[in-house]
Amino acid sequence: MAKIDDVAKLANVSKGTVSNVFSQKRPTSKEVRERVLSASKQLNYVPNHIARSLVTKKTMAIGLAIPHGNFFFSAFHNQFINGVVLEASYYGYRVLLDMIPAHKVKTPFLSSYPIDGAVVMCPTIDDERIYLMHQKQIPFVTVGKVMNANVNNAPYVDNDNYKIIYSICKYLLDKGHRNLMFLNANEHMTVSIVHNEGFVQALKDHHIPVEDYMIHHKPALLSSDYINYGYKETVHILGSQRMKVTAIIADDDRTAFSVMNAIKHLKLQVPKDISIFVICGDLSMMGSLNPSLTSMDLQPSELGAESVRLLMHKLGMLQGDYPDHRIVESVVVERNSCRSI
Repeated sequence: MAKIDDVAKLANVSKGTVSNVFSQKRPTSKEVRERVLSASKQLNYVPNHIARSLVTKKTMAIGLAIPHGNFFFSAFHNQFINGVVLEASYYGYRVLLDMIPAHKVKTPFLSSYPIDGAVVMCPTIDDERIYLMHQKQIPFVTVGKVMNANVNNAPYVDNDNYKIIYSICKYLLDKGHRNLMFLNANEHMTVSIVHNEGFVQALKDHHIPVEDYMIHHKPALLSSDYINYGYKETVHILGSQRMKVTAIIADDDRTAFSVMNAIKHLKLQVPKDISIFVICGDLSMMGSLNPSLTSMDLQPSELGAESVRLLMHKLGMLQGDYPDHRIVESVVVERNSCRSI
């Protein structure tokens, strides 16, 4: 196991300088700091957290809040967590995972835990987690926009969700589709609100009226209908109501899989009868299905890493100018599930 002497030797600095970089007791130049952090990463150097905490009055831990009811992580979650953990370790921080759903917060939540700051995933309207950290003055960064009253200009990292859904709609409209169905996230999530705005505007710009059957929202996380949401909505709209939907936009891969089961149940085919576009999915799985599913690459690992960098800037571990609002680019990965009509 690497020691502080090894880091100092590789970075060509003194042991005291290495200690200063991690403890922040004394200022160091950006160039020296980067050398020390690079050397520690190369050597897998792990500082003594207990000793550092006593000196710096910091826990050297950050919280990661991921609301989830069934303790099943998607590939997106796994890649995001991996990005958070790797980037946090670069700065000598551990990650404390919390999976309390936003609507189940009844205790001080992460604000009572031994952390220096937190990354909050999937914010909702008037998110109680955000209120608690704001009141306790705990530095935090959200992955998704904050829509809490009296919490202004909160720092966040996100994809451009308005642009994403608008471009997906345009992609399908350019292929001749006019009867779209959008299986969106839960209506209380801020990303769902942004998605709705982009969807409505895209159809409006193409002179297509937004009908009631077009937009649906995923049930609450712990609801019994959560898992079968895509199946039930598809069977209801295409089967019971017999709407002439030609393309379905699914919020995530789970929803897309249940949609495909519903389409098979209705004796229809993808993409011959129905085209499917997935916003957030496991890219490797999307490509291995038959037909393979067209989707967005939201770069979850980079979202995780960027959220930690922004939080480190808030904690004084990352110097220089750093915008409070960071956008990670996303791209369409075109496969075989969308056809022109």
